[in-house]
Amino acid sequence: MNYPIWQLDFAGGGLLIAVMAIIHVYIAHFAVGGGLFLVLTEYKGVRENSREVIDYVKKHTKFFLLLTMVLGSLTGVGIWFTISVLNPAATSVLIHTFVFAWGVEWLFFVTEIVSLFIYYYTFDKLDSRTHLLIGWIYFGAAWMSLFVINGIIDFMLTPGNWPQTGNFWGAFFNPTFWPALFFRTFLAVIIAGLFGFVTASALKKKDLRDSMLKFSAIWLLVPFIFFIGAAWWYRAALPPQVEELVFQGMPALKPFLSSFVVFSPLLILGGLVMGIKLPSGVSRLLAGVMLLVGLMYIGTFEFIREGGRRPYIIYDYMYSTSIRKADVEKVRQTGVLQAAKWLDQREISGAGISRQGEEVFNLLCISCHSIGGPLNDIKNLAAPLTVADLRSTIPAMGKELAFMPPFAGNEKEKEAVIHYVHRTLMNRVEQ
Repeated sequence: MNYPIWQLDFAGGGLLIAVMAIIHVYIAHFAVGGGLFLVLTEYKGVRENSREVIDYVKKHTKFFLLLTMVLGSLTGVGIWFTISVLNPAATSVLIHTFVFAWGVEWLFFVTEIVSLFIYYYTFDKLDSRTHLLIGWIYFGAAWMSLFVINGIIDFMLTPGNWPQTGNFWGAFFNPTFWPALFFRTFLAVIIAGLFGFVTASALKKKDLRDSMLKFSAIWLLVPFIFFIGAAWWYRAALPPQVEELVFQGMPALKPFLSSFVVFSPLLILGGLVMGIKLPSGVSRLLAGVMLLVGLMYIGTFEFIREGGRRPYIIYDYMYSTSIRKADVEKVRQTGVLQAAKWLDQREISGAGISRQGEEVFNLLCISCHSIGGPLNDIKNLAAPLTVADLRSTIPAMGKELAFMPPFAGNEKEKEAVIHYVHRTLMNRVEQ
């Protein structure tokens, strides 16, 4: 309400942030689990006195460094830019509530960068014990970054009693903090195994390739048991109303829930197949497929987690419209066009009703709906609805339609947004 609206049309409905976030989260988990993969694989080479394994670790480290430090950093900045313009009010809450946590996380991130560069550039220049210690420093800093970010991310889903108390520690160690931390830690180890398949399958020497593929398969298969247990713990920790909404009350999430269930055995099966001796070309192809399945796997989880917050951006505190729960009635009384700051349309009038309806749509609908896009397309959703249907749907928002925020506009603004959707977007003339 206090910031300009970024109108994305086709890329709206969460598409832009979803693409950016899923890629970044995938790489970020690799940055954690992959750090552990580096030091334990190097330790394997030292223990077995295998020059081939240590050379493999060095090559894998270069791949790891370029992917996590370049693409990971770019997508991380992309997330900050995207959330700051799509939902600046919620971003402001996260910054001000967790300013201390952000400072700590950035210290860990700097430690990650420095230690990883030292680790890569000191292969064969330091004794193995010192070199492994640097690797452990990297992994420790990476996992602590996950520790901090996990608290902030899950605060948005389960803020606990923070809306009433404003207490930092209650917000950080929120009801889903610990199950989410274990869930993401085991997921990070699994992803390390997936990326291990990619580099191991490219090895030319058959015996070494088969050995490292089996080693990577262990990283995928062993933590999967604990990962599934953490997933059940995560679900059990959700507040009852959130659990019911995610698993029963939101038809839009059913494809993602089904996909998550389907991808789990696919990953296990793929890990088992990668552990047997395969021709080089087959193992490379399967490694690429497994990496893509892993991306879709974490993507489905993130869609489910994000959907669980609906109709809020910060659960039970701020709606996806950037209006605080406590302010909805006040905004409704004054009118959303009067309450918003960055508008040139303040009053509903017959001549400009389409433009005014667009302003209402941008304020109250655009955060969740695209216009002609693949996610929550308002045209597709409104296609079967008449004006009477729209008039009955809007009052149901936040009630029967519990996954939608309550309509915060007045009666005139309701008619204006109906006019915009029905006449302007759908090009219909019936009343």
